[in-house]
This record gives sequence, structure tokens and C-alpha cells, in this order.
Amino acid sequence: MNGFEPGMDGAFPGVRLPYWTKFTTMSRIPLFALSAFCLFFLSPSLFAQTSIWNTPAAYLGQKPPGDKPEPFALSLLMKKDTFSMDRVAWSEDGTEFYYPSNNTWFSSVSAAVRCFKYRNGKWEGPVTVFPQKYAPTFSVDGQSLYLLGGADKSDTTHAKVYRSRRKAGGGWTEPEVYLRTSFGTYMYMPTLSGTAYIASNVHAGQLKNYGDYDVSTLRIAGGDTVVKSLGAPLNTPGFDGDFFVARDESYIIISNKETKSFECELAISFRKADGGWTAPVSLGPNINDRVAHRWGEYVSPDGKYLFYSTGTSPRDCHIVWVRWDRLLAKLKRDNLR
Repeated sequence: MNGFEPGMDGAFPGVRLPYWTKFTTMSRIPLFALSAFCLFFLSPSLFAQTSIWNTPAAYLGQKPPGDKPEPFALSLLMKKDTFSMDRVAWSEDGTEFYYPSNNTWFSSVSAAVRCFKYRNGKWEGPVTVFPQKYAPTFSVDGQSLYLLGGADKSDTTHAKVYRSRRKAGGGWTEPEVYLRTSFGTYMYMPTLSGTAYIASNVHAGQLKNYGDYDVSTLRIAGGDTVVKSLGAPLNTPGFDGDFFVARDESYIIISNKETKSFECELAISFRKADGGWTAPVSLGPNINDRVAHRWGEYVSPDGKYLFYSTGTSPRDCHIVWVRWDRLLAKLKRDNLR
């Protein structure tokens, strides 16, 4: 289940498009590859921050789960008439936690990204940082947050990804349009290679069909943006829009077997040596234990825990977490022989 209907990311009908299509960007975008190169070869100190991952304060001080999913910090995240949902984001050092909240599944008008920060030996928050936004995603260098949402109804011909930058003195700049396209840009995620991943309706004649989203790659080259579906076996003829891709692109966690009402299971697909992807494999009965919506997949930067949103309706929707590193190792052993 995607926390918002695919159209909520601002994607609207345009011209007919082939299976993969080249578009000219309408906003200025820096080259991902150059940024990644500078990050890892010129500025290693960016990741030299003091981490709290291996301390009792990690993960808002919550007791870590085992191999079965547990609700994450319900008493801290649930406020008044809102519930926690969608994809979360942790800073690289574990001292900042961003999560969306809302009072419905199908609109971003009342949505907000809220934040907890670990300062002076304690967690502070939550504080609303980005009203009417959701799906927070850190840039590779941790200095920007990408966001979806917005309530601007004046531009109904483009999908948008917003970006907010860290301020030198702390805090974030007002989100500005980072990417504007005529195709969907749902669940935008950058990777170390410079390739970004999105869910989009890129098939010929399907721009009006938000049930036809595919997990796709998005590459920036000069002034052009190229989007391409990852195809089968990862994608199906139906909706394939909710996912998490590892920063090194070694695996993708997807919401698999989605029904027309978005109930689904979680599955994993591994990157093959030839650049293709293995057939999705279920994450197992501990995670896929009932008929439910499961989306907003996200793995913490330390690689230990998988977070995702689940529920049978907005009334019981919440974020859960489960031990991931052990499960990932088992899935690799069983499926990459």
C-alpha cells in the first residue's frame, strides 16, 4: 500500500511515452555521479561523525526488536488525531530521526514530516519540520533531504521532488523544487553510483494509469533526465511503486503482489552480475503474517533494522521495525548460490 495514491506525487497525464523515455529537465539538477565522487574521495570526513548506533540512546532509546516486527515508538510518534506512516529517514550518525504523520492515507494536505534530534544526551521532539510533505530521503552526503507532497494545485501537469538543504547554523532551508517531470517520481531515492530510483508510469499510453507504476531508474546526463523501468521479474503488469533500494544497489525491497486495494507482501530482489535483478523472494512469514498494507520500506544506515508502515486501515496504521541484518544474510545464502 502506498501511503498516498500515486497521483499524490504530482504526476499527471502528458504525452505518450515509450517503454523508456528521455526527458529534458525543467529544473537545474547537479550531477549525482560528481557528488558521489567528491563525497567518497574528497570529503571522507562527512561520515566521520560521532555515531550513537551502538549506545542505549540509539533508535529513540527504544528496545530493539528481534526477528518479528514490533511497533516503533508508538507513544512518541502518535500525536492527537495523527498516526505515523510512510518511509522514515535516519541521519548517518543516528542522532536525527524524520518520519511522516497524517490523518489519512490519500492526501498530503494534512501530512507533515516531523523530527526527533539527540542533543546533550537526550532526545528532543517531535517537531514539525516540513508541513504537507512526506517520504523524507537523505542525499548521499547527508546535507539535503528530498521530499514529496505539497498542496499546490496550480501546477497539475508535473510531478515534483523537493529538496531542503542543511543550514550552516542548524535547521533546514524551505523546500524548493529539485526535479519537475511529466512522469511520476514517487518514492525518489538516490544511490552511490549517481543513479536514482523512482516509481513511475513510463509505459506507452499509461500516463493516466496510476495503477501501472513500475520501479524504475532515473539518470541525469547534462540537461537530460532518462527514466527506465527495471522491467520483469521485479515489476508486474499491476502497481509496483513502493520500494527501498540499498545505497550500493545490491538489493531492492519491494511491496510485492499488490492487490487493487494495495494489500501486499514484502519481498527482496538481488542485483545480478549482469545488471539484472533476481525474481522477488518473500521476506518470510514473520513479516508477511496477514493480509495488510505494507509500504515505506527503509533500512537504517547501520544496516541492522528494517522499518516499514503497515495496517489494514488508517485506524491501525503505524510504523514497525524488525531485525534486518540477520534476515538479509539468510536471504542471500538461500537465493544467491
